[in-house]
Amino acid sequence: MARIDINRSGEMEVFVRVVDLGGFSAAARALRMTPSAVSKLIARLEARLGARLVNRSTRKLQLTPEGSAFHDRAVRVLADLDEAERSAAAGATPRGRLRVNTNVPFGTHYLIPLLPGFLERHPEVTVEVTLTDTVVDLLEDRADVAIRVGPLKSSQLVARKLGESRMMLVASPAYLSAHGTPQTPGDLARHNLLGFSFARQSNGWPFRDADGSASAVVPTGNALVSDGESMRLLVLTGLGISRLSLFHIGPDIEAGRLVPVLEAYNPGDTESIHAVYVGGGHLPARVRAFLDYLVETVQLI
Repeated sequence: MARIDINRSGEMEVFVRVVDLGGFSAAARALRMTPSAVSKLIARLEARLGARLVNRSTRKLQLTPEGSAFHDRAVRVLADLDEAERSAAAGATPRGRLRVNTNVPFGTHYLIPLLPGFLERHPEVTVEVTLTDTVVDLLEDRADVAIRVGPLKSSQLVARKLGESRMMLVASPAYLSAHGTPQTPGDLARHNLLGFSFARQSNGWPFRDADGSASAVVPTGNALVSDGESMRLLVLTGLGISRLSLFHIGPDIEAGRLVPVLEAYNPGDTESIHAVYVGGGHLPARVRAFLDYLVETVQLI
């Protein structure tokens, strides 16, 4: 039987963070520990197990076969512990750490401004927010809720729809003044069309003519970015034209900082926005409260 003073789940969590983040320093920052404390904890874990888990070098951290097997098992154990906490917390007062993963535009313009109201309503909850346009695995990332924009892939995740937002081509007044305003999709060949560096459902910008015929233009500009908020800022600088969701750029259009382009050819497609979470078992009170708050307060343009 393990000694009662050994925090095995804590050791597992630190080890998993070290592996997933690629090093002691990155894990220390994420866990608000010192690198030396993380290193000592891993060394103590290896001593207790009687096996080397990682090979350390100045350049990178490499898992041993024993370390790889332990990591896979630790991820599953930590997920089971989270599920046990969810079951225990069902119906209770919302409390504890709530991990939320969201894309950058929604997080910047909607989630962050709404958090003070949620935390005032539920003072025993601590929210940990990660902003990234990369789609994460909720179990591996140990996230309670993720915000997904666009079509949902078939999965075991449960989704609550927060709304839809229309897609639009936009540019800054300065860009259009310098380069002219395209009048047809064909005119875009003479413009700087800014795209994303991550995989999207479709890389082409769709258009529909007055007679109903459809076409698409693939952006081939001189800059790519990894998230929607960076794209918005890039377009505001006057570098080129891009296609973004109205929920993201509505205030910029109202203020005249951005101008819609080729609206006569806009097919009217929209992006759906969902809050997703892992189904099965009881939903923790903190997660249920957060989902209800999002549905209540999010008002998409």
